[in-house]
Amino acid sequence: MTTVLIVDDEPQIVRALRINLTARGYRVLTAHDGAGALREAAAGTPDIVVLDLGLPDIDGTEVIAGLRGWSTVPIVVLSARSDSEDKVRALDAGADDYITKPFGMDELLARLRAALRRAATAQDTTDPLVRTASFTVDLAVKKVHRDGTEVHLTPTEWGMLEILARSGGRLVTQKQLLQQVWGPEYTSETHYLRVYLAQLRRKLEPHPSRPRHLLTEPGMGYRFQA
Repeated sequence: MTTVLIVDDEPQIVRALRINLTARGYRVLTAHDGAGALREAAAGTPDIVVLDLGLPDIDGTEVIAGLRGWSTVPIVVLSARSDSEDKVRALDAGADDYITKPFGMDELLARLRAALRRAATAQDTTDPLVRTASFTVDLAVKKVHRDGTEVHLTPTEWGMLEILARSGGRLVTQKQLLQQVWGPEYTSETHYLRVYLAQLRRKLEPHPSRPRHLLTEPGMGYRFQA
């Protein structure tokens, strides 16, 4: 049975989530503030966390950072904050997905299933080959093949592709990519990402203007979809 930890200080939302998730076979744990969330996560070892950012004691991004200090549990943020900066901060802190309130229950359930699938894939796979319908990325030897032919990538292009390919489908923020590929002093140079992602799409995507694998999440970052 999959265990979900719900962290929210609104009783009606906690109740609605508990009813819907329990009816679908999930085991539900709850916490109403950040300190309780960290305690419950340690004691209850949930398989996934649904977290509000506006908690009464500490901000939800601090809870994410606290969890990421010792756990890789998937974290889906469920928040009334719709500003892109709030989303980016949560994702940079280590959240796996972000849903804005008000939300549809079907969408939330689909996001939970997707996050759990990505986590299972990340735990189970030891294969250094990342295969898509269009190309194959060999992380062990740092090579890419498309239609049986090796594709030449520059070191910077490979750096971006490797980070995205290793993400397991999780969103990678602009800040994360810039820090890891160019360095911490380049975190505002978002135009670099647009230029190099366009180059990667031209080399790897069958239809670069309609990418299937190297996807943009406007205002937030990028996602690799096999």
